[in-house]
Amino acid sequence: MKPPSTRRAIAAGMIGNLLEWYDFAIYGYFAATIGRAFFPAQDPVAQVLSAFGIFALGYLMRPLGGMVVGDIGDRHGRRAALTFSITAMAVPTFLVGVLPGHATLGIAAPILLTLLRMIQGLSVGGEATMSMVFLVERAPRGRRGLVGSLASLAANGGFLTGSAIGALFAALLPAEALTDWGWRVPFMLGLLVGIVGWWIRRMLEEDPSVTRPATSPLADTLHNHGPLVARVAGIAIFNAVGFYLMFLYIVTWLQGVDGVSPARALEVNTVSMVALLPVMVTAGWLSDRVGRRPLMFGALVLGFSGALPFLWLMHHPDPLLMLGGQLAFVVPAGICLGVMPAVLTEAVPAGVRCTAVSLGYNIAFGIIGGLTPLTAAWLVARTEIDLSPAWLIMAAAAITFAALLASRETSRDATLPA
Repeated sequence: MKPPSTRRAIAAGMIGNLLEWYDFAIYGYFAATIGRAFFPAQDPVAQVLSAFGIFALGYLMRPLGGMVVGDIGDRHGRRAALTFSITAMAVPTFLVGVLPGHATLGIAAPILLTLLRMIQGLSVGGEATMSMVFLVERAPRGRRGLVGSLASLAANGGFLTGSAIGALFAALLPAEALTDWGWRVPFMLGLLVGIVGWWIRRMLEEDPSVTRPATSPLADTLHNHGPLVARVAGIAIFNAVGFYLMFLYIVTWLQGVDGVSPARALEVNTVSMVALLPVMVTAGWLSDRVGRRPLMFGALVLGFSGALPFLWLMHHPDPLLMLGGQLAFVVPAGICLGVMPAVLTEAVPAGVRCTAVSLGYNIAFGIIGGLTPLTAAWLVARTEIDLSPAWLIMAAAAITFAALLASRETSRDATLPA
């Protein structure tokens, strides 16, 4: 590949993931304000729960979105699927920002918000995996691990960007202005990212090496590749559980079991997420040299054995110990997140690659990962053991370890499976 083509492909593959997690961050940041805008005046807690309930519904749409967008990718090409997914993310994100609230539309406001989040859920279900497949397929020989890691880099970067913009607006605007209209601006800005991404992707040339299947990729996947989809889900489970637990739920955990202020908990979490960025890219680069499986096996052993000690370190009032515990988990999490795109893409034949990877990935992230914070909170309440969420990480590491044992090393393969 010529350098301009490489840069264009990398930008096209990354920008959708960035927008997806940007939206994820700003919705979470402004959930309380959204609840007040779109739901009738009632208990403030009920408003927040309603806003997050719609957020969760979007997650339940992810497996369906993976099937739809994956089928488009296998039938009509990666470019068509990527163009569809970024449009289905950017337009609803903008519309959330301009949608009138309950005071204007009444019951129609939460209904329309729900529909928009469901469309976004469909997009997210396909975008995450399509970007991985696209980047790994377009990567130069010997660079699939490195280029694939940029999909994970974009997702984490989008989350940090959304959090930073949300915090910036909260700091610059008076509380009344932020509640009235300020929270809408970050959503509307998402349209600009979407337009740039759509244009970049429309300018791409379809990869001629991608073959079109004679039969339905979805039917073929469901009938003939069930074990492969299960293996893809198994490989992704440690990343799903680990990320949602240690970089999302952990903010609530620190406040609940340690009595840490929200600002301090977010500060520790933000520093750790920034540290994820170089670890993911370095892991992708190393996997091209030493192999995918050795790196992931080492990371899984560290994640399994360190889950309790790392969480124990965070269960201290000293901010340095909290940060140290989370930074320690950054190492296994960053390695697995960085290597995962290449591992999943290289494991699946081309004819059903988009569909099979999307199904397996979204089972892990959309369903199991999405339920992880709720499960962790239930464990803490049920067992009265503050460190009990570590058991989830240990179980996920064991499942991914077993799935990797059933896979072969693919980093030395000259080409992807046909």
